[in-house]
Amino acid sequence: MKLRFGQSTCARNRQTRSKSRVLHFAAVVLPALSGIVLPGCERNVSSKPTGTPVTIATPLGLPTVPIPVHNPVTADAIALGRKLFYDRRLSNQSTLSCASCHLPSHDFSDPHRISLGFHGAHGTRHAPTLFNAAYLPSQFWDGRAASLEAQVIGPAFNPVEMDNTAQGVVANLEKDPEYPALFQKVFGTPDITIERVENAIASYERTLLSGNSAFDRYEFGGEKTALTAQQIRGLAIFRDPNRGNCAACHTINAHYALFTDGKFHNIGEGVDDEGKFDDTGRFDRTHLASDTGAFETPTLRDIAETGPYMHDGRLKTLDAVIQYYAGQGNSNPFLDKEIKKIHLSAQDRGDLVAFLKSLTGNTPLDEKPAPERAVHP
Repeated sequence: MKLRFGQSTCARNRQTRSKSRVLHFAAVVLPALSGIVLPGCERNVSSKPTGTPVTIATPLGLPTVPIPVHNPVTADAIALGRKLFYDRRLSNQSTLSCASCHLPSHDFSDPHRISLGFHGAHGTRHAPTLFNAAYLPSQFWDGRAASLEAQVIGPAFNPVEMDNTAQGVVANLEKDPEYPALFQKVFGTPDITIERVENAIASYERTLLSGNSAFDRYEFGGEKTALTAQQIRGLAIFRDPNRGNCAACHTINAHYALFTDGKFHNIGEGVDDEGKFDDTGRFDRTHLASDTGAFETPTLRDIAETGPYMHDGRLKTLDAVIQYYAGQGNSNPFLDKEIKKIHLSAQDRGDLVAFLKSLTGNTPLDEKPAPERAVHP
């Protein structure tokens, strides 16, 4: 006899068994799986610090540090970022840290012409200083990263630099029993994710500021004896568009000076006598012909302490840099219009170098040198 109303006995039994399975899974299986993340079931955890935001004190000559809404700076985030910055476990086989190429003893730049990466591999560009990188509108010589957060982990994934992966970085850090508690303190949960690593290191890097130099005290502090007579002459040459023409790209504003316009210029670097580029710079990212051979203007802050110079570290001294510009670089169809013939006497060049040395600022005492100072493998 077929029932035409309600549920059959078999249907009711199937439903009862199904409910029993659900209850068993919830009561027994889920607790056993707590803390285990299965492939494809990653937790969607926030990478925004949860603590009280702090204000980064800026030295004389610098503007307020821009802070992204999604990554407010906290004291705990800075401390975690500093620890990560010096941690070699960000790299494959734990051989390199961020500080391996941005040495605090060299004003967070690299004394080598070309930075050495995983197993001693050579890159193609010189590692610039991290001082005041927080102000740049984009990161790297070619501007391929739009923020400090995006810049932070790029070298870790580069096979020539740190040769790691997101999974490798996280797995390495999870081996340290201290990190879960530190991530908990910063982000509210102990989860270690690559986004959290990026945010923490970026917060630390935003504190790497250089200002209050002799130039700043002279220009913005009203201390007219802060510069020597030679340096004052050098400043005049630096600003004069018909002499040094340096301020055209290395800008000085009314109330602060970043000594970079944050833009990309072809200054004749990396071009051989036949006009061929060994590095096409910004063009690799935009594929615009006008960006061929263009690189982001580096800051001149602490320039006397951060040689060698240019995107590939080809010039060893400030004198050589001034000589390069006096010769208009290497001519090519994409040479920036600001690169023009300048006429400097021997005294002018000496004055200009003296001025550039006045841009060495005050740096955090606990960071120069840092106790964890890294060395090349």
